[in-house]
Amino acid sequence: MVSFITFRKLALSFPEATEESHFEKTSFRVKKKIFATYDEANKRACLKLSEIDQDVFSSAGNKAIIFPVDNKWGKQGWTLVELRKVKKELFVDALTTAYCEVAPKKLADQIRKPNT
Repeated sequence: MVSFITFRKLALSFPEATEESHFEKTSFRVKKKIFATYDEANKRACLKLSEIDQDVFSSAGNKAIIFPVDNKWGKQGWTLVELRKVKKELFVDALTTAYCEVAPKKLADQIRKPNT
């Protein structure tokens, strides 16, 4: 389980990440681009992933925990995460991947794990 407080702390720990409202949701952005949103009513995160990463995270987790948005946005990589069910380690990996998907390379490189 991941609380909103934990989600916010993780999202804002990334270089140049900001928090802004986005319709009825809270969004987390880098250079004005959204990499994650929070839906308080449903206790869900929505992350911007590549199609490949979306498939990997949906398969690695349980499809009832991490799954594509059920419309054209899902085909663009927008992925829902059930915060009440997801393990923190999996969520941290997915959120980091979403940030790196949206952030300029120079910022993403600051947090990517080096290949060893």
